[in-house]
Amino acid sequence: MNRLLIDTNIYSLALCGMHDVVSILRRASHIGLSIISLGELLSGFRGGSREKENRQELNQFLDSPRVRLYVIDENSAEYYSAILNQLKKSGTPIPTNDIWIAATAFQHGLPLYTADRHFDNIAGLILV
Repeated sequence: MNRLLIDTNIYSLALCGMHDVVSILRRASHIGLSIISLGELLSGFRGGSREKENRQELNQFLDSPRVRLYVIDENSAEYYSAILNQLKKSGTPIPTNDIWIAATAFQHGLPLYTADRHFDNIAGLILV
């Protein structure tokens, strides 16, 4: 996979050294991270005992020329609303933050790399 958007859990698994995850990220020419994932990571850091070290590692990651942080805008909201309504109609809700992450993937035409299977419920979303 050349270009991808990573879910929060993929960042965490990579830091833990999970070989398969690290291998895929090393091969990627472009790694996107949603601002929603950034918020989830920072929230986790704040609640932990290694906040300063975790923030330093994250900043190094974000400084890579292969990494881009994607923000939420009006187009993101359009994708979000479409996904939310599709999930409501199918009776398969997923966490709100994950809908925003999926909206970011759709908006920027990126496959989503995640360990969460509930993303399978989003029609048309390309998963790694």
